[in-house]
Amino acid sequence: MDEPRVTVVVITHNRRAELLGTLARMTALPDAAPIVVVDNASTDGTARAVAAEFPGVRLIAADRNLGGAGRNVAVREVTTPYVAFCDDDTVWQPGALSRAADLLDAHPGLASVTGRCLVEPELTEDPLTPELRDSPVPGPEWLPGPALLGIMAGLSMVRVSAFRHAGGFSERMWLGGEEELLALDLAAAGWWMCWAEDVVITHRPSTARDPRRRRALGIRNTLWTLWLRRPVRSALRRSATVLLSAPADLATLGAVTEALRGVLWVLRERRVVPAHVEHGLRLLEEPQRTSVARRYVG
Repeated sequence: MDEPRVTVVVITHNRRAELLGTLARMTALPDAAPIVVVDNASTDGTARAVAAEFPGVRLIAADRNLGGAGRNVAVREVTTPYVAFCDDDTVWQPGALSRAADLLDAHPGLASVTGRCLVEPELTEDPLTPELRDSPVPGPEWLPGPALLGIMAGLSMVRVSAFRHAGGFSERMWLGGEEELLALDLAAAGWWMCWAEDVVITHRPSTARDPRRRRALGIRNTLWTLWLRRPVRSALRRSATVLLSAPADLATLGAVTEALRGVLWVLRERRVVPAHVEHGLRLLEEPQRTSVARRYVG
């Protein structure tokens, strides 16, 4: 039997039913891959249920909620060259894992492949799709799809060596746009990321979430990423755009307060991206400004 090229990594917290449904579908794929589940200290019996119903799945039970950085714990144990990130409410479709791995095999300079997301049950395209399909980021001719300066963790396969070199997901970001900083660090290190139309993942958004808290985390993490990696003028301009587009409520105020509390560590860890990455980010500003998928709501 051929050695697997891909390991699927899933993080979860208190979504037992959704996770079990996802695992049932992922383990039944014709191109199914080894799966590692990181249970972020669930209190609903998730770990026990996974161990009982899916003994072939590698289970890591964290003693606290690590957020997106829980994926780092799994990747430390991965022995395959690629890792496919999968949320507990997303499912890679038949052939998608193989297709993404083929693209990474064929293009050694490619760090990640992000797939096309269809929203269940109607299987309509995710609102972010046009922004990815029509990405204005310049890329080399060999790139097998539109160049990106971001990834979506539940929809992306990543080269493990690139992930480890970039340091993985920031523990400080926890959740909510935590992918942005990792993607910029991959780009700054010379890696490329792309979108692939024929790599399809479905998403059935879970109702087990706190939309106001998730919005606050998204605003906070966006501000931190801007301050960490963009030149001063760009960081200030984009920060103003983010705040003007957010509801004037307590969630936004809390997000700004949290962001400001982190200013000292941000200044210590600030590393501005190279000029060519900043150029791509500036090209993305207009489509992001008009994107219906980037509204701070909830």
